[in-house]
Amino acid sequence: MDLQALFKQFVDTGVDLVWNTPSFFPWFVAMLLGAGIFVTIRLGFPNIRLFKHAIDCIRGKFDDPEDKGDINHFQALTTALSATVGIGNIAGVALGIHYGGPGIVFWLWVSGFFGMTLKFTEVTLAHNYRTFDAEGNVSGGPMYTMERGLGGHWKILAGAFAVLAVFCSFGTGNMNQANTVAVSAASDFGLSGWIVGLILAGTAGLVIIGGIKRIGAVS
Repeated sequence: MDLQALFKQFVDTGVDLVWNTPSFFPWFVAMLLGAGIFVTIRLGFPNIRLFKHAIDCIRGKFDDPEDKGDINHFQALTTALSATVGIGNIAGVALGIHYGGPGIVFWLWVSGFFGMTLKFTEVTLAHNYRTFDAEGNVSGGPMYTMERGLGGHWKILAGAFAVLAVFCSFGTGNMNQANTVAVSAASDFGLSGWIVGLILAGTAGLVIIGGIKRIGAVS
């Protein structure tokens, strides 16, 4: 068995475990949508109530150079969008309509409405439990929320999330986008996929080495 077939088998096993176990009930979707509905009601519909405040934030109304953090509100938004717009919001919608028909658009609106509050909750918790090193650099995310917010007994889950996030970054975070660019470059300019991959890796590396400030500026 070659490496590509082995990797495909690994991915297919994970997909079946998450989406098709058990096959008669979509528990993964139910958990996400259920959590979104719960926090939306519990927090008093912040996706509606705080919408104007969110617009004011990204417009820079509350920017203060003396505040803690590495980037401003607008850069935080563009950095977050750079990781979601594309395979999730464009390709995902197209695939949904292809397999489920145009009626799926309504359910995308519903899930998006409640997903706004779910994302708001995740980001707020990450902000609350973030850490600063000696040089003032920020680290945060769900793994920090689990460890610092829920207690030391959740370190194993926090570590598991971090490891799985790395695997996820290779799939939805990099492979599809890099492959799309490589295929387009090969068909239009005759460039080898390896050359395109090295160019993309080098460009991304130059941005990442600069830290979150450079990532925010580039995004």
